[in-house]
Amino acid sequence: MSKVWLIIKREYLTRVRNKTFILSTLLLPLFFIGFIAASTYLSIKGEDKHTIAVNDKNGIFKNSFKSDKVIKYEFPAAVNANNFKEKGYSALLNIPLKFDSPQDSITLISDKQLGFSTEDKIKDQINLAIKNRAFLEKNINKKILDSINDLDEEQLYKFRPVIKKGNTTQQANSGLAYGIGFGSGMLIYITLFIYGAAVMRGVMEEKMNRIAEVIISSVRPFQLMVGKIIGIAAVGLTQLLIWFVLIIVLSSALSAFLSHDILQHAQSANNAMGSSANNTAALSILSAKNTFAQANWALIIPCFLFYFIGGYLFYAALFAAVGSVVNEDPQEAQSLMLPITMPIILSFVIMMSAAAKPDTPIAVWASIIPFSSPIVMMARIPSGVPFWQLALSMASLVAGFILTTMLAAKIYRTGILLYGKKVTFKEMSKWLFRRS
Repeated sequence: MSKVWLIIKREYLTRVRNKTFILSTLLLPLFFIGFIAASTYLSIKGEDKHTIAVNDKNGIFKNSFKSDKVIKYEFPAAVNANNFKEKGYSALLNIPLKFDSPQDSITLISDKQLGFSTEDKIKDQINLAIKNRAFLEKNINKKILDSINDLDEEQLYKFRPVIKKGNTTQQANSGLAYGIGFGSGMLIYITLFIYGAAVMRGVMEEKMNRIAEVIISSVRPFQLMVGKIIGIAAVGLTQLLIWFVLIIVLSSALSAFLSHDILQHAQSANNAMGSSANNTAALSILSAKNTFAQANWALIIPCFLFYFIGGYLFYAALFAAVGSVVNEDPQEAQSLMLPITMPIILSFVIMMSAAAKPDTPIAVWASIIPFSSPIVMMARIPSGVPFWQLALSMASLVAGFILTTMLAAKIYRTGILLYGKKVTFKEMSKWLFRRS
């Protein structure tokens, strides 16, 4: 056991002291938060201000259009399609006497694209003015109408979805469950590739440099493989912990840096754009303090650690086995990796569906089978998983890890000392059934 510990210590210290590890660990959260902050700031500060000249032949829109910080509406008398730019206007909104047919449609005339957000705001003002006109024609008091228009959804009603289990109820938040589930599954998916490939490369380097021959003279091949796998797993956990702490600290700093007016402006821009990736990401992070408290972190965090470690150990042994049989040909490594990477990619595809629909048969079975459970089960847990499914999934993953480690060890101890020969799957299958 002391020899395994020495290998673990060597693998861990060698990698965490590496400049690449230090830079990637510190710079990735900074880049992520910096990108969100910069994109949000630029989307707000870079938004053009427009002055729109309105040619209203009916005279019914003058008291209905409301200017804001981005769009200002004016109703000049001597402005037309030929001189609006000379008069200092960004565009001319021409409203004919009749505007209920394509021939007499409301026209926005400009010399360049005003942008989707600006056009959407102008259409909202037109729709509101036409609705107000219809209500006023039915003798509805204008003060009452203005008070209704000033109401928002939160003032009109409170929407509170809950989940009932027996005699107890709990707050439901489908968006939060989807975000946490998708993010957790994505993180495990990425780390399986990154650290699994790191195990394989480490084994390949030691084999090519003949370091493995020296090490195996003092320890058994199985001890070397286990020590390398656990050491790199510790590196992965260290990096995840640092990322987690840095993202929380930087997100808090970002929310304190951006003023309430900027956040409100970003929210209105996000609503106007429908699905703006930059604003949505920024608002999601900045509102995390309020929404994340609803998640069952007492279950999510331990399960994430279990599936992160369990999934890594399950696949790392297979990556180590592949690394032990590869010589100097990179194409050989790629062909041997295919049977390992395909289940991971398939798990990711299933995970994208399971995060939105966690109770479908394919999501349930994929969260139990050890080849896909680390990724798919984490996508389902935030939405609620029956205890028996969670227990069966964990038990099958532990059993799968033990089985893959035993099989990989048989390939590893033969392949690590095999040079100058291209190994096939048929030959590796013979090693699996060879007696020790």
